[in-house]
Amino acid sequence: MSEKNREEKRSARARMAAERERQKARDKRRRALIVSAAVVGVLGLAAVVGLLAAHAGDDKKDDSAGPVVAPKGAADKDGPAIPVGKDSAKSTLTIWEDFRCPACKQFEDGFRSTIHELADKGQLKVEYHLATLIDGNMGGSGSRRSANAAACAQDAGKFTPYHDVLFKNQPPEPDDAFGKNDRLIELAGEVDGLVTDSFKKCVEDGTHDSWVDKSNKAFQDAKLRGTPTVRLDGKDIFGDPQKPLTPQKLKQLVAEANRT
Repeated sequence: MSEKNREEKRSARARMAAERERQKARDKRRRALIVSAAVVGVLGLAAVVGLLAAHAGDDKKDDSAGPVVAPKGAADKDGPAIPVGKDSAKSTLTIWEDFRCPACKQFEDGFRSTIHELADKGQLKVEYHLATLIDGNMGGSGSRRSANAAACAQDAGKFTPYHDVLFKNQPPEPDDAFGKNDRLIELAGEVDGLVTDSFKKCVEDGTHDSWVDKSNKAFQDAKLRGTPTVRLDGKDIFGDPQKPLTPQKLKQLVAEANRT
């Protein structure tokens, strides 16, 4: 074989190798575009699902709920709320929660003892706003029924321990166990002195159903991102992955707020 032929073959192999590399690069770019499109699609779907969840049930009305009966000591400054702590506390922690919401349980499990400590020391007042987001999203009535039961516990002066019992015993999100009054009364048995005839009647009659509906309407009107929404003196402090909240950070924020 002449030197010329060998050179031509080497050139052909080089061109083929270069073409294979270019094809690999094109395939890699195409895969990246497909993955990017899929990610965008998933994020877009998540945003839509979140929006639908936040506003699910907007048009649902229950004319049988009766008049709005607020639980004892309820506040209504920024929507119906149950206050916990001393009025003299300089700082206020506002929490929007749903007893069926898994993220709310995670928040409560992580911050429950810290919030109680700060409230007991008079450093923090807490306002609990009850929403029924998961009922609208997953169906059922557990969010509403448990919120009514918690309001009944407030009437008995035992909101905080019952609130904690509900979150500690939260069923899986698709399970509407809290939609059964018998289960709510059973759990009330874990709070000393809560299960009385008046408490059971309040739960079974849905005494505070309309108040719960009003609270959820305030949640929808506020166009909050979801539950839990946690604000310290009106400023969001929970849910930003760039600024994660920890119990120690919460103590620090409250201490700083109380110095001003």
